[in-house]
Amino acid sequence: MTRPFDFAPVDRILDNYPRSELSTIAILQDIQEHYHYLPREVFPYVAKAIGVGEARLYGVATFYENFSLEPKGKYVIRCCDGTACHVRGSIPILERLRAELGLTGGKKTTDDLNFTVETVSCLGACGLAPAMTVNGTVYGAMTPDKASELLKELKAELEKEAAEA
Repeated sequence: MTRPFDFAPVDRILDNYPRSELSTIAILQDIQEHYHYLPREVFPYVAKAIGVGEARLYGVATFYENFSLEPKGKYVIRCCDGTACHVRGSIPILERLRAELGLTGGKKTTDDLNFTVETVSCLGACGLAPAMTVNGTVYGAMTPDKASELLKELKAELEKEAAEA
């Protein structure tokens, strides 16, 4: 049996914006920030709330690369594979992260929804190559060992949060 979707967080987000099409992107961004992706349940609900067609809302969500319709982990790790990062060794970093988290190019998110590993074309941090981000924070001059150490720190943070809960 599946539980009904809790729209209370969506309602709180909607309360922050005018109920119009002009608020579409900001609302979707906040919903994604809350859930780490855009759950399918929100499309008819938000479309009705702001007075747009569901297809229009879905079109916006699929047009912009930053929106995700798939669940993402609490920690979203983006490895740059732009030219500067690639030539300075981004692939071994990516391979180490995937190996330690049990991920592949096709499986980007851990089953426990703690980590998502993605590649991006450029982070705009070429001077720090190879670079990656964790939830938007840039880490430069990365190596596979530094990436492993950072993963260890993030896992320790998760354990600490679980112990406090």
